[in-house]
Amino acid sequence: AIEARKSHNKDTIEALKGFEKENLSKANQLNLRLFTDLAYKKVEIAQFNRHLLPFNHRGGIQLAHEDAENLPFKNSQDYRFWIERLKNLDKRINQTILLAKLGIKKGYKAPKVLMNRVDRQIDLQSQENVNENPFFKIFTNLPESISVEEKTAIRTEAKEVIKEVVIPSYQLLGKYFKDEYLPQSRNTVGLYDTPEGRKLYEALARSFTTTNLSPKEIHQIGLDEVKKIRNEMKQIIKSLNFEGDFEGFINYLRTDEKFYAKTPRELLMIARDISKRLDEKLPEYFKTLPRKPYGVAPVPDAIAPKYTGGRYIPASEKSRTSAYYWVNTYDLKSRPLYTLPALSAHEAVPGHHLQIALNEEGNKNIPKFRKNFYLSAYGEGWGLYAESLADEMGIYTTPYEKFGQLTYSMWRACRLVVDTGIHSFNWSREKAVNYMSENTALSFHEINTEIDRYISWPGQALSYKIGELKIKELRSKSEKLLADKFDIHDFHEVILKNGTLTLPMLENQINKYC
Repeated sequence: AIEARKSHNKDTIEALKGFEKENLSKANQLNLRLFTDLAYKKVEIAQFNRHLLPFNHRGGIQLAHEDAENLPFKNSQDYRFWIERLKNLDKRINQTILLAKLGIKKGYKAPKVLMNRVDRQIDLQSQENVNENPFFKIFTNLPESISVEEKTAIRTEAKEVIKEVVIPSYQLLGKYFKDEYLPQSRNTVGLYDTPEGRKLYEALARSFTTTNLSPKEIHQIGLDEVKKIRNEMKQIIKSLNFEGDFEGFINYLRTDEKFYAKTPRELLMIARDISKRLDEKLPEYFKTLPRKPYGVAPVPDAIAPKYTGGRYIPASEKSRTSAYYWVNTYDLKSRPLYTLPALSAHEAVPGHHLQIALNEEGNKNIPKFRKNFYLSAYGEGWGLYAESLADEMGIYTTPYEKFGQLTYSMWRACRLVVDTGIHSFNWSREKAVNYMSENTALSFHEINTEIDRYISWPGQALSYKIGELKIKELRSKSEKLLADKFDIHDFHEVILKNGTLTLPMLENQINKYC
């Protein structure tokens, strides 16, 4: 089936080559170029057999219960559809085991440090107490619209399926994983130590950054950026008359209580204040603003312990709900206030909410496939650009908050060094953790979480800084060529009006604008 899909992808590209582009409008030519570019990259990456590494601590069969979080459960039929899916879970697990065995046979072995986490995740699914099983959670609070009799029937059937199908299947998976897969996992963490891993990483780097940059080039860009940002940080430390070195200042930021909220409510209130200050500045920098509002809310308690510090949660233009900027209020000692302005600018406005909501509401020439996909080089590049734009807006009111913005910028620069280091230059996990610890003010909890993310998701972390640098380069170019005619409103309109694009396509739009 996988080989057939690869063949189908190649046939699709051949068909696209023969498409009569001259019969298309300019907008549809742009859509076709984007679709073709994405198809080429998918075909290129598909040849590397990534399906033979089926386990990942960030998602996979051992976390299949989380699929329910993305499904609408409104009536009894929705719950019965989910039960029918659970009846076939044993087939998915057997297929996963077969892929894992084939992968091991062909030399595809996963990093042991991540597989230890997967092992613990499988154990949670294997417990025999149905009421405590993660798959039963969705059935505990059924909607009031469902009758009492129907609720009882649904729960009875769900318990039977979980007991007879789900738990035994995960016990089988757990036995295979503990006895065969985990012992054969590798101590190295980089993609380089898998079949054709270096070539795959080069393809992933091109795909995620939407450029032709090599891992070596990206690594050097990261080193240069780290050096530049560190000098800016040192200037702030000097201006504060801090008695100590760079490492001492970082430790001061990590440990002094004044940099941390005392309660979750206090953290949320400060985030909301920053967000409203950002809102009021938008007309000074943008022509078109989204109609969809956003709220500021805490990350749900159930997922907060392992969740990122903040996240944007979009809402469809047609929905009757707001979008949200989630702020993680778990473990307040790892949520410094001096980075909150930069986080807010990135996740809410002028960052993700502005860009994503406009993509949904704006240009009517954007087809459905473009409204529902995301290129992180563009989207996350814009989010980082938004952090620096917040400086122009006057959002950073203290040297510590400006240092916080530089900390975030340094974090993304370090990603270029660390991600390429791990997957292309044979770095150990310990070396990667030490590099991040020495150059950022992130908490140790965040650093370890981040490093494991880079190990499990090769190349994705490269997109942020590469995207930001390209947008800044395009702005500098526009300012130079247009001189007195440059208008920040027009520049931002060009960047955002055509929705998500690859960086070369975005540069082409700016060239036309200039």
